[in-house]
Amino acid sequence: MARVYLDYNASTPIDPAVAAAMRPLLEDAFGNPSSGHWASVTAKAALERARSQVALLLGASPDEIVFTSGGSEANNLAIKGSFFALRDRGEHIITQATEHPAVLKPLAFLEKLGATVTYLPVDGTGRVDPDAVRHAITPRTILVSIMHANNETGTVQPIEAIGAITREHGIRLHTDAAQSVGKIATRVDDLGVDLLSIAGHKLYAPKGVGALYVRRGTALEPLIHGAGHEQGRRAGTESALMAAGLGQACALAADLAPVARIRELRDHFWQALQDIYGERVLLNGHIDLRLPNTLNVSFIGQVGADVLARLEGVAASTGSACHAGRVELSPVLAAMAVSERAGMGAVRFSLGRATTRAEIDSVVAQWRFHAATTEQPENS
Repeated sequence: MARVYLDYNASTPIDPAVAAAMRPLLEDAFGNPSSGHWASVTAKAALERARSQVALLLGASPDEIVFTSGGSEANNLAIKGSFFALRDRGEHIITQATEHPAVLKPLAFLEKLGATVTYLPVDGTGRVDPDAVRHAITPRTILVSIMHANNETGTVQPIEAIGAITREHGIRLHTDAAQSVGKIATRVDDLGVDLLSIAGHKLYAPKGVGALYVRRGTALEPLIHGAGHEQGRRAGTESALMAAGLGQACALAADLAPVARIRELRDHFWQALQDIYGERVLLNGHIDLRLPNTLNVSFIGQVGADVLARLEGVAASTGSACHAGRVELSPVLAAMAVSERAGMGAVRFSLGRATTRAEIDSVVAQWRFHAATTEQPENS
């Protein structure tokens, strides 16, 4: 049975064009980009070209891009850096319940240091109410951090509306856009954000590289102190190699035309599952306002890991975990008030550029076989 990769939200393969952009830097351009002599010229040029490529995708200026080791570091720099830079103004931060651990864990850490954090609820589709953000703001609020799109369900948050509220109150807004970059528009001025995080390996770039957009005038305390790299915002000798990979990935991501084909495949997949299972399969997340590649579904009365185990050669993710024989819902589905009976059967399929109709149909064919031979309606 051929292998089918449907876990692009977890990690993407490196695009051949990205590998090609990196290859010359493996063989040459070994100089320190921050040095002022001949050996640094090529590395420095590659670094700044990559910075411009990332900036162009986001509608930002190159000097507003800070290269990091990935999305987690970018989130930590945005959140911790804001807290320490603005501590004299306040200690209150607003977020919402379905954020990635790379946001929730730094916030929990800051709570130990005196931060107060408001965790807003989400509705059954996973969206936060912008009015809830407005009502949560206090005179001590210094930061709002709301993800652009959820990694499990693909639900897209109303960042533009939230951005209008934070601007009105003079509060900075951070969004974790690791899942949305390259799938939907992420222009920072349209979103109204001051800080935006990118993870390379969600974007067909290598693991170990990311970026943080920092709007001009947004003060941040560095996480890593040392020399004045990245305009004093992130110490450490820059990797022109990794930056070149992220830059090329962002250049490719500027073309959203392939997204329409991916959305069509996802919707074909969902329709096929409904045809097979009817009311025994439910969609998790917003039916329209979600990433075009993401399909999170619950197989009612089943366990997600068991569902995947029956699909030979298919790589995907479950929405629940089994601990000591007990199935535990993901915090995202729990926050959306998905029932345990539905949530334990949750599986996330995330498609990518290389996904084909033939692959989707091969997975559907396996399901049709299992449904015909082993699965019966509950009331039969």
